[in-house]
Amino acid sequence: MVDPVRAGARGRCPSCGWGHIYDGLLTLAPSCSHCGLNLARFNVGDGAAAFLIFLIGAVIVGLAMWLELSASPPWWLHVLLWVPLTVIGAVAALRVSKGILLALEYRHDAAEGRIDPDA
Repeated sequence: MVDPVRAGARGRCPSCGWGHIYDGLLTLAPSCSHCGLNLARFNVGDGAAAFLIFLIGAVIVGLAMWLELSASPPWWLHVLLWVPLTVIGAVAALRVSKGILLALEYRHDAAEGRIDPDA
Protein backbone atom coordinates (compact mmCIF):
# COMPACT_ATOMS: atom_id res chain seq x y z
CA MET A 1 0.00 0.00 0.00
CA VAL A 2 1.26 3.46 -0.93
CA ASP A 3 1.84 5.94 1.92
CA PRO A 4 -0.39 8.94 1.07
CA VAL A 5 1.85 11.55 2.68
CA ARG A 6 4.98 10.28 0.95
CA ALA A 7 3.26 9.89 -2.42
CA GLY A 8 1.58 13.29 -2.19
CA ALA A 9 4.74 15.09 -1.10
CA ARG A 10 6.64 13.57 -4.02
CA GLY A 11 3.85 14.30 -6.53
CA ARG A 12 3.28 10.62 -7.23
CA CYS A 13 0.09 8.68 -7.82
CA PRO A 14 -1.69 7.60 -4.61
CA SER A 15 -2.65 4.29 -6.22
CA CYS A 16 0.57 2.97 -7.76
CA GLY A 17 3.17 5.34 -6.28
CA TRP A 18 4.97 5.68 -9.63
CA GLY A 19 3.06 7.96 -11.97
CA HIS A 20 3.08 11.73 -11.81
CA ILE A 21 -0.02 13.63 -10.66
CA TYR A 22 0.99 17.02 -12.06
CA ASP A 23 0.83 18.23 -15.65
CA GLY A 24 2.61 21.47 -14.88
CA LEU A 25 3.85 23.28 -11.82
CA LEU A 26 0.53 23.27 -9.94
CA THR A 27 -1.89 21.82 -12.50
CA LEU A 28 -3.16 18.35 -11.70
CA ALA A 29 -3.00 15.85 -14.53
CA PRO A 30 -6.28 14.30 -15.71
CA SER A 31 -4.94 10.81 -14.98
CA CYS A 32 -1.89 9.02 -13.62
CA SER A 33 0.87 8.66 -16.19
CA HIS A 34 1.59 5.09 -15.03
CA CYS A 35 -1.60 3.31 -13.95
CA GLY A 36 -4.24 5.60 -15.48
CA LEU A 37 -6.04 6.47 -12.21
CA ASN A 38 -8.65 9.17 -12.93
CA LEU A 39 -7.29 12.16 -11.00
CA ALA A 40 -9.99 14.50 -12.30
CA ARG A 41 -12.49 13.04 -9.81
CA PHE A 42 -10.56 14.47 -6.85
CA ASN A 43 -11.29 17.98 -5.62
CA VAL A 44 -8.48 19.39 -3.48
CA GLY A 45 -10.05 22.86 -3.65
CA ASP A 46 -8.54 26.00 -2.17
CA GLY A 47 -8.28 24.84 1.44
CA ALA A 48 -4.55 24.29 1.20
CA ALA A 49 -4.00 27.70 -0.40
CA ALA A 50 -5.94 29.58 2.28
CA PHE A 51 -4.08 27.82 5.08
CA LEU A 52 -0.68 28.32 3.44
CA ILE A 53 -1.28 32.04 2.87
CA PHE A 54 -1.61 32.53 6.61
CA LEU A 55 1.31 30.26 7.48
CA ILE A 56 3.81 31.57 4.92
CA GLY A 57 2.63 35.14 5.45
CA ALA A 58 3.26 34.91 9.20
CA VAL A 59 6.76 33.49 8.69
CA ILE A 60 7.74 36.07 6.04
CA VAL A 61 6.34 39.01 8.02
CA GLY A 62 8.10 37.80 11.17
CA LEU A 63 11.42 37.48 9.36
CA ALA A 64 10.99 40.87 7.67
CA MET A 65 10.24 42.53 11.00
CA TRP A 66 13.24 40.86 12.61
CA LEU A 67 15.53 42.03 9.78
CA GLU A 68 14.13 45.57 9.88
CA LEU A 69 14.49 45.91 13.64
CA SER A 70 17.94 44.34 13.82
CA ALA A 71 19.69 45.77 10.75
CA SER A 72 17.45 48.50 9.24
CA PRO A 73 18.27 47.62 5.61
CA PRO A 74 17.10 49.77 2.68
CA TRP A 75 13.58 49.07 1.37
CA TRP A 76 14.85 47.51 -1.87
CA LEU A 77 16.63 44.78 0.08
CA HIS A 78 13.30 43.79 1.60
CA VAL A 79 11.82 43.57 -1.90
CA LEU A 80 14.74 41.49 -3.18
CA LEU A 81 14.49 39.08 -0.23
CA TRP A 82 10.84 38.66 0.61
CA VAL A 83 9.08 38.70 -2.75
CA PRO A 84 11.01 35.73 -4.23
CA LEU A 85 10.98 33.84 -0.92
CA THR A 86 7.22 34.28 -0.64
CA VAL A 87 6.56 33.12 -4.20
CA ILE A 88 8.94 30.15 -4.04
CA GLY A 89 7.68 29.12 -0.61
CA ALA A 90 4.04 29.36 -1.63
CA VAL A 91 4.46 27.39 -4.86
CA ALA A 92 6.54 24.67 -3.20
CA ALA A 93 4.15 24.37 -0.27
CA LEU A 94 1.09 24.33 -2.54
CA ARG A 95 2.55 21.57 -4.68
CA VAL A 96 3.23 19.40 -1.64
CA SER A 97 -0.05 20.13 0.14
CA LYS A 98 -2.21 19.58 -2.97
CA GLY A 99 -0.48 16.25 -3.53
CA ILE A 100 -1.01 15.16 0.06
CA LEU A 101 -4.69 16.22 0.02
CA LEU A 102 -5.26 14.31 -3.22
CA ALA A 103 -3.57 11.21 -1.81
CA LEU A 104 -5.62 11.40 1.39
CA GLU A 105 -8.84 11.77 -0.61
CA TYR A 106 -7.87 8.63 -2.53
CA ARG A 107 -6.95 6.71 0.63
CA HIS A 108 -10.25 7.53 2.37
CA ASP A 109 -12.34 7.23 -0.81
CA ALA A 110 -13.66 10.76 -0.29
CA ALA A 111 -16.43 11.89 -2.59
CA GLU A 112 -18.66 14.91 -2.78
CA GLY A 113 -22.15 14.67 -1.37
CA ARG A 114 -21.79 11.36 0.51
CA ILE A 115 -22.70 11.18 4.17
CA ASP A 116 -23.36 7.47 4.48
CA PRO A 117 -20.04 5.54 4.16
CA ASP A 118 -21.92 2.57 2.66
CA ALA A 119 -23.37 4.65 -0.18
